[in-house]
Amino acid sequence: MSEISYYSEEGMKKLRAELEHLEHVERPRISNAIGEARDKGDLSENAEYHAAKEEQSLLELKIAKLKGVVSNARIIDESLLDTSKILIHSIVKIKNLANKMEFTYTLVADSETNIKEGKLSVNSPIGKGLLGKKVGDIAEIQVPSGIMKFEVLDISRA
Repeated sequence: MSEISYYSEEGMKKLRAELEHLEHVERPRISNAIGEARDKGDLSENAEYHAAKEEQSLLELKIAKLKGVVSNARIIDESLLDTSKILIHSIVKIKNLANKMEFTYTLVADSETNIKEGKLSVNSPIGKGLLGKKVGDIAEIQVPSGIMKFEVLDISRA
């Protein structure tokens, strides 16, 4: 049974656009490459044909996975979310108590993760450790290098 993932409207549009691109652009391109390679003769020694078939297998796997994600995705109405505690789609300002550095992250589903844009997965160690915390709470989070402590400074919505 697949897990339900929660997305913003923008995140869901990106997922659907990627699926559309894979099904309607990449799939036909690979089919054409297979056809062209097949026309070149003996398939047993045709590296182009085998490479295209391998690419097709990987693409179909990716499409199937993405269809599963889309079918189990739910859009969250962010205006209805509680800002008293950290949830998915919360914008969180935290302070690392060891070095006093402050960070602002938006907690998102795995496929929306983009650290450069400040989008942190709710399934990452830090994301999991922050869920449910309130302003003023100290989150002690087990990371590969040990335990990190973060103070929650602010919680808001987009």
